[in-house]
Amino acid sequence: MAQGARAQQAPEVEKSYQRGPELGYEPDDVGLLRFLEHGAPHPLIRWHIHDEYELHMITNTHGKVFVGDYIGQFGPGQLVLTGPRLPHNWITTEYPESGEAPLRDRALQFGDAPIRESAKLIPELQTILPLLDRAKNGIEFFGISNQVSIYLDQIKDSVGSKRLAVFIELMTELANHSNYRLLSSAQIQSEDDQQQLDQVNDVVEFITSNYAAEFSMAEVAERFGMSESRFSRYFRRSTGNTFTDFVNRVRVNKACQLLLETEKYISTICYEVGFNNVANFNRRFSEFRGMTPSEFRKSGKLRY
Repeated sequence: MAQGARAQQAPEVEKSYQRGPELGYEPDDVGLLRFLEHGAPHPLIRWHIHDEYELHMITNTHGKVFVGDYIGQFGPGQLVLTGPRLPHNWITTEYPESGEAPLRDRALQFGDAPIRESAKLIPELQTILPLLDRAKNGIEFFGISNQVSIYLDQIKDSVGSKRLAVFIELMTELANHSNYRLLSSAQIQSEDDQQQLDQVNDVVEFITSNYAAEFSMAEVAERFGMSESRFSRYFRRSTGNTFTDFVNRVRVNKACQLLLETEKYISTICYEVGFNNVANFNRRFSEFRGMTPSEFRKSGKLRY
C-alpha cells in the first residue's frame, strides 16, 4: 500500500475533487444539479463523502453497499438517497464475464442550502424538506426505480428552468413515496479529509476481501500503521461502527447471501463466513437481522 505517497499529498475534500467529464460528470457546472454516470471499475468507486445530497441508482452488477453504519447487498435497480457528508460506497463483487460494466451508476447531486432557502420564499417547496431530513440516514426506495430513471433521463437532457421543474417533480415523487427504508442507524456526518477517507477505504476493502479469515483489530491496526486505541477511535468515527460490529455485519451480510442462494447447512455457512462457533453466529445474526438464520432462509424462500 502506497502510504508514503499518500502522506505527501495535501488533504483533499470530495467537494474540491476534480469533477470532469473523464469521471462521468457533466462538462460544465450547470447550477443546483450535478448529474453523473459511470461504469465499473472506476476511480469514484471508493469510500467517500461530499457536501451534497446524492440520489444514486445502480444499473448493473451486484455487490456490497455501505451507507453510514449500514452494510447490505445491491443489485440493478437499487435506488438510494444519501445526505451531506454521509459516508457511502458501492463495491461490485460480481462482474460480467468481460470484467467490466460500461454503465453501473447514475447519480444526481444537489446542495442543501439553496433548497431550504428557497422553501422560505416558496412554501410549496417545504413538502420535500422531510425527505431531505430522512436522507441524513440514507434512504433506500423500492418499486420506483423505473420511474426515477425516466426523470434522470429528462434531467440529463434538459437545462435551465425545465431541468429545475423536472427535479422538483422528482423530489415530490420521492417525498410522497411510502415504500422505503432508512439505512444508517445513526446520522453520521464525517469530518474526515480525503487522506483519511482513502485510508478507511483501504481498511474497508481489506475487511470485505478477508472476512472469512481470522484477524484481530490489533493486527489490522498494525497493518495500517496505527496503535490499537487510535485505530479504534478512527474507525468508529469514520464508519459509525465499532471494528467488531463492522466485521460481524460484513460476515452476516455474506451469510444472508449464502442462505438464499445455496442449500448449504447453516453450520457450514457459519464457518465459511468467518465465525468460529455456531452459537456466536446465531447470536450475531439475530442481533443484526432480527431473526435466526433458519428463519431468514425460510422467509427468503417465501418471498422469492
